[in-house]
Amino acid sequence: MKLSELFKNEKLTLSFEVFPPKTDTAFESVKHATEEIAKLRPYFMSVTYGAGGGTDRYTLEIAKNIKERYGVPTLAHLTCVSSTRETVLSKIEAIKQAGIENVMALRGDLTPELEKSDRSGWAYKHAVDLIRELKESGADFCIGGACYPEIHPESQNQKEDILHLKEKVDAGCSFLTTQMFFDNNLLYNFLYKIRESGITVPIIPGIMPITNANQVERAIKLSGSFMPQRFKALVDKFGSNPAAMKQAGIAYATDQIIDLFANGIKNVHVYSMNKPDVAAAIQNNLSDILE
Repeated sequence: MKLSELFKNEKLTLSFEVFPPKTDTAFESVKHATEEIAKLRPYFMSVTYGAGGGTDRYTLEIAKNIKERYGVPTLAHLTCVSSTRETVLSKIEAIKQAGIENVMALRGDLTPELEKSDRSGWAYKHAVDLIRELKESGADFCIGGACYPEIHPESQNQKEDILHLKEKVDAGCSFLTTQMFFDNNLLYNFLYKIRESGITVPIIPGIMPITNANQVERAIKLSGSFMPQRFKALVDKFGSNPAAMKQAGIAYATDQIIDLFANGIKNVHVYSMNKPDVAAAIQNNLSDILE
C-alpha cells in the first residue's frame, strides 16, 4: 500500500526504520531483528540503503520479506550519489519488480573522497534529481524525501534550505521525513515556516531513541542535532549505567512522541536501529494512546 494513502487516516501511528547488514555474514541476524520488529505490526517500516555501501541488494530483500511475510507496508531507501543513470534506472526497475510501492529518494552521504572528487560529470548531484528520475521512469511510486528541522548541513541558512525542500516537493515528493531531533520546539518552528512557504505534504517526525551514551556523539556528528540541557542531564546522570541509560533513553523518546501526538502530529517514525526490544518498549509505552 502507498504511504500517501495511509497518511490520510486520522489515527495516531508509529513506524520503525531498520537497516540492511554491512556484511553478508550478518544477513541472517539482521533479517531476524527486522522480522521481530515487523511482528509488532507497525504502520509501516522503512529499510535504509546499503549500509556500508556494498550490500544495497539486501535493502530490497529485507523490504520484500517484511511486506510479503508480515503484511507490513515498506519504504525502500534509494540513494544516487556518484551513481550513473544506468545504475539508478536498474535499481528503480528492481524496486518495481520487488513489488515495493514506496521509495525514499535521497542523495546519500558524501564520503571524504567524494567531497574532494570532481562532481561535474555526476548524473545526480542532489536528491531532487533522483526524485525527477523516479517520476519520469514511469514507475508508480509514492516518493518520500528527507527534511531537516535544524537546517541541512550544506545549506547556508534555513530560508535557502526550505527553497530546496520546496523544489523536492514540486518535483514529486508525496511526504517528507525529518532528520532526528531532540527538542520538539525545533520541529514546531520548522513546520510553521515550511507551511508558510507552501509545502503542504505530510511531515513525518523522525525520533531517535538514544539508549547508550556512545550514540550521542554519533548522533551529533550525523545530524548536527541540538542537544537540550534536559537531555544532556539525562546522559550525564545515567550514561555510565547501560541498563539505566537504555530505560532513560526510551522514556525520553516516548515523551517526545507523546508531546508530538498531543500537538497535532499523527504519524511518528522511530529510528529503531534494528533493536526489537527498544521498538517494543516504546510501542508498549504508547499502547493505549495508539489504541
